[in-house]
Amino acid sequence: MASLRAVFAYASNFVSQFPLSLSNPPNPLSVISPQASIHTGSSITPYDPLTGAPSCPLDGPVSCHNTSAADSCCFIYPGGRLLLTQFWDEKVHVGGSEEDWTVHGLWPDLCDGSYDQYCGMAPRFDNISKVLEHYGQDELLADMNRYWLANYGSNDHLWAHEYNKHATCINTLAPSCYGENYTPGLEVVDYFVRAFSLFKMLDTYRALYNVGIEPNYKKTYSLDVIQSTLEEFSGSRVILKCTGRHHNVLHEAWYVYFVKGSLQSGDFVPAKDTFKGDHGNCASQVRYLPKRSHR
Repeated sequence: MASLRAVFAYASNFVSQFPLSLSNPPNPLSVISPQASIHTGSSITPYDPLTGAPSCPLDGPVSCHNTSAADSCCFIYPGGRLLLTQFWDEKVHVGGSEEDWTVHGLWPDLCDGSYDQYCGMAPRFDNISKVLEHYGQDELLADMNRYWLANYGSNDHLWAHEYNKHATCINTLAPSCYGENYTPGLEVVDYFVRAFSLFKMLDTYRALYNVGIEPNYKKTYSLDVIQSTLEEFSGSRVILKCTGRHHNVLHEAWYVYFVKGSLQSGDFVPAKDTFKGDHGNCASQVRYLPKRSHR
């Protein structure tokens, strides 16, 4: 199967950097279908939530930027700082993934950089695959089995962990926000569609490759160059995490966003401010190792 960059077009030109004062800024990270093609230009096929998700005003507040009361179904609170987190796995899990970063999760941190977990704002689910299949999301499920992979255990276990720990802390996924047509599992589809759609826009491998940074057993790279490259590419703050005894093996990239509107239908707004926990743990020079073959 082809690698991520062969399937999804490179998206660096999509990521806008606009002031929050604009009443309705063009945002390339608006919701898109996981099956929609990504192309250059100003038009993006919108993802319409299955049913009953809130219809939010275009001039609504951006998460973490509102001091007055807001519609709880159109304003993510209190976890309004969302992190799209990616892994550079140590080994190849599926064929063709030698050049692919994979999804870790979409996490709603509090505005100060701390976070809640297992909140109960949305119901818990342990059968993510069955829910997605029930709602006809076979293509999304196939994509997740390709790019949202567990290092240990089953992918379903990882997805349930990510959903129950993090998605249940996103208030706009509450059943009450879906109205009278709510049926269990709609929030599962919306969470995974949004997370995977954002991941598709953030091709970490290609962003680094374009400036000469690629996996190599012998080379080391400047952490500052890697970070500045990814921040310019995404328009957002990026937190890098490393493994190894000296914290010098590149392993994770966390992209930081606010949301204008609900998770289901809002826009991801690149976050550039400083906050608690906004620094990674990597050494100043890091290794970016090729993946080991899966045996």
